Amino acid sequence: MTALAPEHITLPVVGRVSPTASRAEQVAHVAEAARQIRLQDLKLVHYAGAGHIGGDFSAIDVLATLYGSVLNVTPENVDDPERDRFILSKGHVAGALYTTLAAFGFLPVEELATFLKPLSRLNGHPNRNKVPGVEANTGPLGHGLPIAVGHAISAKLDVSPRRTFVLTGDGELQEGSNWEAMMAASQYELDSLTVIVDRNRLQQGATTRETNDLDPLDQKAAAFGFAVVEVDGHDHGQLLDVLSSVPHQPGKPTFVIAHTHKGHPISYMSNNVAWHHKVPSEDQLNLALEELDRLQVQQKQDEVAAADQQHADPSTSNGGRPA
Repeated sequence: MTALAPEHITLPVVGRVSPTASRAEQVAHVAEAARQIRLQDLKLVHYAGAGHIGGDFSAIDVLATLYGSVLNVTPENVDDPERDRFILSKGHVAGALYTTLAAFGFLPVEELATFLKPLSRLNGHPNRNKVPGVEANTGPLGHGLPIAVGHAISAKLDVSPRRTFVLTGDGELQEGSNWEAMMAASQYELDSLTVIVDRNRLQQGATTRETNDLDPLDQKAAAFGFAVVEVDGHDHGQLLDVLSSVPHQPGKPTFVIAHTHKGHPISYMSNNVAWHHKVPSEDQLNLALEELDRLQVQQKQDEVAAADQQHADPSTSNGGRPA
């Protein structure tokens, strides 16, 4: 592998979608942002010779939806005490987070060329003291959710409308610290807290079922006092509707089970546990880039179909949600 060089940085700064955009426009914007983030993340991991590309790709659609349309946090208000908080508990997919932050203007795009290099602030796990937009130093250790509960308690004490979102891996939910945090979230009725589980059912070397089965995850979360919602974690419309309408039950924190596929949507990566921590070869890189280019064609077709539906039924312009 060769080092990531400036000429390998091709990510456009897509920015946040306009708040006046229709639902179809929001979904299209987020979908294209996710595709561009995947294109860059592939190059990031390939040229750096390291990274967690499988987990990156299962989480990118959630990240793009949050930063593209849901979170009240922008490069301009990143230090505002009233900003929304987002914590990437599965911090080993830092490459996906850095690329997302760059796509939405929090980081200079050209800085991605320093990923994993000596003295770079773009380390293998995110560091809140170095990277703007990062709220906590995290890894796949079950620490992000407890930190998020602390942020949510702080917001409640401040009588603040700010929200806290945390993205966890399903494998890290095997850590007991998460369930202690969930008991506290329920006890204090933290309905400003949303836990999003990247439910790809794979962890390093095996399935979650083989390692320490989490099912029935929905019933367990409900028993711990959460309002549980399940969603296709790669459907930008579903993600947008669910994440922009929290809390789902007043007085209860929200637990979103986002069903995903590790390595999505790359044919040789998807649902393949080998891609937990693996670097694509030159041929694999080119094949994945080709598949993402073809995805753009499908997205355009989907946009046309959505526009036709909106023209036929103007009530769908706001996604059928209350204005």
